[in-house]
Amino acid sequence: MSADYADCVFINVPFDDEYEPLRDAIVFATFDCGFVPRCALEEDDSGNVRVEKIIQLIRESKFGIHDISRTELDSVNGLPRFNMPLELGLFLGAKKFGDSSQRSKNTIILDRERYRYQKFLSDLSGQDIRSHDGDAHKAITIVRNWLNSASGRKTIPGGAEIARRYERFLGDLPDICTAARLEPSEVTYNDLCQFASRWLQEAG
Repeated sequence: MSADYADCVFINVPFDDEYEPLRDAIVFATFDCGFVPRCALEEDDSGNVRVEKIIQLIRESKFGIHDISRTELDSVNGLPRFNMPLELGLFLGAKKFGDSSQRSKNTIILDRERYRYQKFLSDLSGQDIRSHDGDAHKAITIVRNWLNSASGRKTIPGGAEIARRYERFLGDLPDICTAARLEPSEVTYNDLCQFASRWLQEAG
C-alpha cells in the first residue's frame, strides 16, 4: 500500500473475533476522516518476519491507534497477549528516538476503562488513556476527535455523522459481499478496507 506518511494511521488492536466489531469501526472511521489505516493484517506474506513488518508500518505512519484492552488469559495457554503493549512501545520509541519526521508522530491509547491500565501497565502513567467501554460508536467518536485535533484538518465530519455512515455501510455490506462473490464470514481485513474505501467514495 502506498500512502503519504502524514496520511497513515498505524492500527494496533486485538485481532480476535470478539474485538472485530470495534476494529472494523475504527478502520471505517479512519477512512472517513480522510486517512489510511495501516495494520499487520494488510500483508499475508509468510516470508516476512512479523516484527520487521510491524516496524515498517510504524516507520511509515505518522499517527497510531493503540488499544491495550485485551488482557484476558488465553484459553489455550493461560497467558495474556502482549503484542499490543509491545507495538505501542515500538511506536513510542520511534517517536522518542527517531529523526524529525518520526518525532512528529502522534498517538492515542485506548482501553475499556480509562484508569484500568494502572493495574497492569503502570509505566503509562501520565498518558491520556481514552475509554471506549467496548462500544463501537464511542470508539468512532474518540478516533474522530483525536484525528481532528492531531491533524488540524478542517474537513473531518463529526463522530455522530461517521457513526451513521458506518451503520449504513454495515447495512449495505451483505450486498457488497454478494457482488464480490464472498460470504460475510470470508471478508478479510483487506476486503473490508477496499469495501469501506469504495463505499465512502461513492457515498460522497
